[in-house]
Amino acid sequence: MSAKKENASSEVPYINRDLSWLSFNYRVLQEAKDPTVPLFERIKFLGIYSSNLDEFFRVRVASIKSLIRLGNSTKSELDFPPEEILEMVNETVKKQQLEFTEIYQKHIIPLLESININIIRLTELDDFQKEYLDLYIEEKLIPYLQPILIVKHKIRTFLLNNALYLAVVLGTKGTPRYAVVRIPSDRFPRFIQIPSAEIGRKDIIMLDDIVRYALPNLFPGYKVEGSFSFKMTRDAELYLEDEYAGDLISKIKAGLDKRNLGTGTRFVYDRMMPDNCKKFLMDAFTVKSHDLQPEGRYHNNFDLFKFPDFGLSHLKDTPLPPLKHKAFETEQTMYDAISKKDQMLHFPYQRYSYVIRFLEQAAHDPNVTHIKILQYRVAKNSQIIAALRSAIEEGKQVMVFVELKARFDEEANIHWAEQLEEWGATVKYSLPEIKVHSKLLMVTRHENGEDKEYCYLSSGNFNEQTANIYEDFGFFTSDSRITGEVSQIFNYLESGVMPPKPFTHLLVGQFRMRKNIYNMIEREIDYARQGKPAEITLKLNSIQDPRIIELLYDASNAGVKINMIMRGICSLVPGIKGYSENIEAVSIIDRFLEHSRIYIFHNAGEDNIYLSSADWMTRNLYHRIECAFPIYDADLRKEILDFIKIQQNDNVKARILDEEMNNHYSFDETRRPYRSQIETYKYYKSKFEA
Repeated sequence: MSAKKENASSEVPYINRDLSWLSFNYRVLQEAKDPTVPLFERIKFLGIYSSNLDEFFRVRVASIKSLIRLGNSTKSELDFPPEEILEMVNETVKKQQLEFTEIYQKHIIPLLESININIIRLTELDDFQKEYLDLYIEEKLIPYLQPILIVKHKIRTFLLNNALYLAVVLGTKGTPRYAVVRIPSDRFPRFIQIPSAEIGRKDIIMLDDIVRYALPNLFPGYKVEGSFSFKMTRDAELYLEDEYAGDLISKIKAGLDKRNLGTGTRFVYDRMMPDNCKKFLMDAFTVKSHDLQPEGRYHNNFDLFKFPDFGLSHLKDTPLPPLKHKAFETEQTMYDAISKKDQMLHFPYQRYSYVIRFLEQAAHDPNVTHIKILQYRVAKNSQIIAALRSAIEEGKQVMVFVELKARFDEEANIHWAEQLEEWGATVKYSLPEIKVHSKLLMVTRHENGEDKEYCYLSSGNFNEQTANIYEDFGFFTSDSRITGEVSQIFNYLESGVMPPKPFTHLLVGQFRMRKNIYNMIEREIDYARQGKPAEITLKLNSIQDPRIIELLYDASNAGVKINMIMRGICSLVPGIKGYSENIEAVSIIDRFLEHSRIYIFHNAGEDNIYLSSADWMTRNLYHRIECAFPIYDADLRKEILDFIKIQQNDNVKARILDEEMNNHYSFDETRRPYRSQIETYKYYKSKFEA
């Protein structure tokens, strides 16, 4: 089966979402492969690739395997046979892992050696280093090493999710015996510097190899004939049985306790492991052949995030410190600036600290009476939460809607929700079967004898840490057309009462967002059929929803020009004759994570421009409360159009998306190199200095 398959329900070209996602993650791997990327950034991209892949197996592959377990009648309704998808996923990952190993061993390690950073193998240790390791093991490591002899059908250990293990082959007079030792990477650094006899030389040894070095002492009386790393990745789904009944917080807490005990979705092993050892482990831990995933000697390569850089900043990206915003620097308060006109921030090019300042000014302003906010993912030591606490202490009425089902942030969100309640906030929780994914904040201020609302709407989370690397827009307004509808969203989330009138400015998930998008696409189709200019420009993380893809194909066939900038999943297939000849798509992967969503409909020259929290996936359009907000201010509209043009001109980091998913770079030898993220930074710098 090819990566492109006709959708069973609509007979149109369609790329399976999981195969498209793997193509996206390969674009991340391309950054690690790119010799123009600074060395320590290349190492970081290896870590990002590995972290992404781990989550993919915990979430998506777990879902595929659950589909395989369904009856044939249910599987017949699916667009792709899950067994075939799983096979293609495993084959694709296997190829990518071989390339990962080649990049690491043939490119990264030699480059490190060229600057006197050496990753030492056991065979390269000198006598002094061996003495150092003997002492390190005795004084620090040995209490955390617990060898377990494995006896098939009698003695085995539970493999923790993503924990690292060594399978140890022990020589005896008869049949070899096997044992496992867990590598305590949760307690020790993965990369440990050891002394070197040579001045200026920096020697690093992997924790895995230190454990290997200790094996003879762990198994007295046996000859250690070999050791091979492996790990088990487990299903991360919480499987909440009934979200309509009972205490949702208790159910999520119970699910979190079981998450690391979920069904195995991937058994990763050293590809040099002998077949008899692999077969023994498969039998001992009931691993099926489709769970197997060979990798190199070391796993959990997301630990490369923590690779020591020894202060060699010239081998990292040149810093791009977030820039100031002119209006917020010149007006006395942010409310003065927002009252005069709508304001917009673009992260990480501009400072996220203005969002925190907005909340802090609200907390201490005697005229502010109410603050309402939607919390999806927040930073570990959140200044947003600290500002909300200050507001509570200052006597403001604070309402926080907390989405408890934000995957992998459930525990943190429960913690902050309970803290906020304890401090005196009104806290509302997740809705059954729906995620609230909108990013909204509303401040009510008493001015001139009446209440006035100030709102902040964003494509990204209230998280000052991710705002340093996630590209997103944040929009401030006191325009009553928008603030009134934001208020309706908050009223619905607080009371459960349906809004009294339809949304006419915002596009809101669960309230005709999908239908509104369909209508705007169909309007462009009508213009094209009338011979008028018709165009749609989209910047999204992902597009997967079959119905909306069919409609875009209809638009292309009608003559609508469609330009797409897609970071991740792209199930739509551009450039197919009879379907998508008028659709072009590129993907930009660079130092910042492209995260904003922008919808632009030409509308006969009167562009409808929206920023949004919503991708065009089924989950966003059907199962979430999302928000897309219009940009009416002429200056801000120009700024967004300028940004889109900058992205479309990228010929350094843009890759062309097509049915083959080859990720060829959009390079044009006739033009000077044009890197959109660097050019965007220059754009905002000149804008502030003008």
